[in-house]
Amino acid sequence: MSVNTATARYEGLGKDGKGHVATKSGALDAPYGFQTRFEDAPGTNPEEQIAAAHASCFTMATSFALAGEGYTDGSLETTCEVTLEKDGDGFKVSKSALSLSAKVPGLDKAKFEEIAAGAKANCPISKLLTCEITLETTFAS
Repeated sequence: MSVNTATARYEGLGKDGKGHVATKSGALDAPYGFQTRFEDAPGTNPEEQIAAAHASCFTMATSFALAGEGYTDGSLETTCEVTLEKDGDGFKVSKSALSLSAKVPGLDKAKFEEIAAGAKANCPISKLLTCEITLETTFAS
């Protein structure tokens, strides 16, 4: 079992408030708030953090699945776009769109897509999310 920690702090309220989020490891230590979420101000936002978590988790899951099938060489790059949309009086994350580009010598496209689909379904962050999750793949052997 692994337990990880992040801390978020918000000074002030609503649009005028200023937040700061940090992870125990120190990998993330950034400002966030209304301006970083909706106005492209410098800093981060929760959806960007979810996109990073989903992209990295899925890519690692795909890597381990490929290794489990006996492949020893290759490269994987995933972009994840998380969509935040209006939901009544609030908002919801409605979609996490994964786009995987891969090069794995000796692997055919059908097997690659099967392995990637399994990784999408089984990575811990995919299991956490309740929104629509899509996967687009680009593959070269």
